Amino acid sequence: MRKRLATIAAAGLIAGSAVVFVQAPAAAAPVSPHGDLAAGIRRQFAAGIQVVPKQTATGKLAATGAANPYTALLRDPSKVDKYYWSEQAKAAGQARAQSKAPLRNSLAAAASPLVHDEAEPKGTHGSNDSHATAELIKGFGTGKKLNNRARVLGQFSPETPSSSAQSPSAEDDGAIPLAHEFGLGTARNAYTTTGTIGDGPHGSAGDGSGDFDFSVVHASAGQQLTAGTSGDLDTVLVLYDATGTIVATDDDSGPGLLSLLDFTIPATGDYYLMVAGYGLGTVLPEDPFDSGSGLGSGREGAYGLAAQLVFPDLDFYAVDLLAGDVLGASVTGLGTRLTVRDPAGRVVFGSEQDASFIYAPSAPLPGGGNAVVSYVTPRDGRYTLEVGGSGSGQYDVTVEAYRPGPEALEQGTTQTLFLDFDGARINTAIFGGPGVRTLSPLQGFLGKWGLTAADEDKVIDQVVATVRENILADAKARGTDPRVGLTILNSRDNPDAFGKPNVHRIVVGGTIAESGIDTIGISQYIDPGNYATEDSAIVLLDVLSDPTGDASLNTYITPASNKIKFIGRALGNVISHEAGHLYGNFHTDPLNGTPNLMDAGGAFPGLFGVGPDNIGGTADDVDYDFGEDVYTPDEGFAGVEDTLNTTAWALVKGKAK
Repeated sequence: MRKRLATIAAAGLIAGSAVVFVQAPAAAAPVSPHGDLAAGIRRQFAAGIQVVPKQTATGKLAATGAANPYTALLRDPSKVDKYYWSEQAKAAGQARAQSKAPLRNSLAAAASPLVHDEAEPKGTHGSNDSHATAELIKGFGTGKKLNNRARVLGQFSPETPSSSAQSPSAEDDGAIPLAHEFGLGTARNAYTTTGTIGDGPHGSAGDGSGDFDFSVVHASAGQQLTAGTSGDLDTVLVLYDATGTIVATDDDSGPGLLSLLDFTIPATGDYYLMVAGYGLGTVLPEDPFDSGSGLGSGREGAYGLAAQLVFPDLDFYAVDLLAGDVLGASVTGLGTRLTVRDPAGRVVFGSEQDASFIYAPSAPLPGGGNAVVSYVTPRDGRYTLEVGGSGSGQYDVTVEAYRPGPEALEQGTTQTLFLDFDGARINTAIFGGPGVRTLSPLQGFLGKWGLTAADEDKVIDQVVATVRENILADAKARGTDPRVGLTILNSRDNPDAFGKPNVHRIVVGGTIAESGIDTIGISQYIDPGNYATEDSAIVLLDVLSDPTGDASLNTYITPASNKIKFIGRALGNVISHEAGHLYGNFHTDPLNGTPNLMDAGGAFPGLFGVGPDNIGGTADDVDYDFGEDVYTPDEGFAGVEDTLNTTAWALVKGKAK
């Protein structure tokens, strides 16, 4: 959550780009005498740096008054406290791993995992540093006579850095042309230094526009830049290229509120590392070539900085997998990054965090490490797992593969999805809410869209048809699972099926006030492989039926609209989005122009299917589907997600005999 693995430029989110959906929190945008602070907030959010105050407390999720951003469809992603959720993920991931330890120990006693020792000799690198030269973990897999659990023991031996302590840079060093020369990449490949944010002519003791400290990095393609801060100051690190484009940022990946930026240089050239104090809209200058272009002073104080630039030791391991296999891995020791590549070498899941707390408790996938990945393989082939880190020393990787959960059910059994339009009494604590609440039915919101009770059946018909097409029809037509199956029931036509075996429920109704959760929709888990087949999600209707707003359907309704068709399809898409989480999908990027039903909140016309005319329910509406798209950068994952086949294999029919 706290670091972008893909470059900001690649995601189309460079400073100065239009991110019109962001609504700055009112408390975070005081009047600034130095410029447009609201624009600064938009730039900061677009660069992946949070724009709300950081809450350090952990405990019940409801303490923040906000929904889990991994599993929720938020109306305003800029209001996410990334620091809080990163701390939650760490603590909850460790707790989950400890709770599973007795079971995993008993499994280990019954069938010990394979142990693969890295073949690359200690003290060297280069022999297994690519997808093409990956070491095969022999005997691993889900097929007969194979072991689905392995332990990989390896050693990082990167280029040895030559470090020296450097004197603090002299002010003014607050812009690219004024950047201090520490010699990183020329005279030395590592250094330590100290500095102070606030001591320059633009700090709070000066003109108050904001103090930034820049230094030059002379880098070659393929080198790994690692920079971290120390001390008590809440810092932010930003890396610019020579054109002033942001290519990487980090806020809190170090201990506490300290920064730790880890970035692979894409092209040879000069880069510029900036240290800033955290602030709400003041982290980035308007113009990185002008030291006086800040929008105000953020946090100020002394800091330590350590940076190194070396050619890393990247270790790749290959595994042979079958279509539908659910791959999971977790790394401890000096490993801080895991990356899964498909047989073509394409990144399909990269992570520098442990988000395993969002898995269902019954999911067998490993977690609790520095970095955790999960991936549902769409086809047979040889996949690779890259282990990365920023130091020299040992790491320990747990690698496991399982067949999807429903395959273990009685032959022919299918998952049921029950759509409840009648309102429900539900314990919202399963979503991080306050407890048992009553959600009002769909019928109570029809009037807010200009419909009547007589229109309800037509709306429900359109919703059910949309969900059926989005999930079942597309999975059968375009997915790689030949045995996909799903039964879709609804509260109008069927008795309440929730509580019976293999029934997921999505409640469509209620409000934020009724539920106690500030969201549009939220699911109970993200469940790659669908190991928990009896969970819930909700789709709240108050924001969707507000008079105005980007997330309101009314914004896109005009006399030209086929109102019932538009409302039914939009609701069906939001329902499919929440079902997609239950079937194992993470959020995809809503701003890259690729339509996907798992697009995160913030760009709602797309998810609602609104076409170029910006009117819903007209001939140019877009059919949003599951398919391939990149993960949303804001949640800290990298690669191309195949939401169609992740869904399809979650719905495989049972075949146990």
